[in-house]
Amino acid sequence: MDKIIKIWLKYYPVYLSGLWGTLWISAVTVLLGAMLGMVVALIRMSHTKVLKGITDLFVEILRGTPILLQLYFFWIALPKIVPFELSDTQCIVAALAVNASAFISEIIRAGIGAVDKGQWEAARSIGLSETHVMTRVILPQAVKNILPALCNEFIATVKGTSLASVFFVGELMTSYKTVQSATFLALQSLVIAGMIYFALNYVLSRLLRVIERRLMVSD
Repeated sequence: MDKIIKIWLKYYPVYLSGLWGTLWISAVTVLLGAMLGMVVALIRMSHTKVLKGITDLFVEILRGTPILLQLYFFWIALPKIVPFELSDTQCIVAALAVNASAFISEIIRAGIGAVDKGQWEAARSIGLSETHVMTRVILPQAVKNILPALCNEFIATVKGTSLASVFFVGELMTSYKTVQSATFLALQSLVIAGMIYFALNYVLSRLLRVIERRLMVSD
């Protein structure tokens, strides 16, 4: 315990820097993943068979392959595909966002599907177009179904960013590797990282419960 305290007192700025990296990577991942996931979900709910088939395959590939494999693929392939220079961090964030979009699209699709079909029929009966029905009637109601699951996805993403340490992109596990290399105390350095992850996810879980209670009250 003494060694853990000494490491924390000396290297806490390194850990806090990694914590910040984990938070902003997770936030950007979920934000971009939600935007792409919305597009994917709407296409999968459309009646265009070709596009629906493509997005179905997109989701199945992302859900059926390891995320670490996807990170390596984006890290190697993306700089060769795009006509501009990308940093390692940008490649990894793009990979995480694309991966998250597959799961978020299912969350959005389920949230929209949970809205009573009578709402669709009532909106159409007063002459609203399909676009207006979705944006003005269905999506506002679906948000209550989507938000708790989206918060859970954020928590899962926080833990998933630890894989980005393979590429040294500056998140919490990268900080652990930096401290471990400086102190040669692998276990103690890892315990500190674990405690930070636990504290962070505990706080996020509590916030999620508060959000869920308020949504239930508003019903």
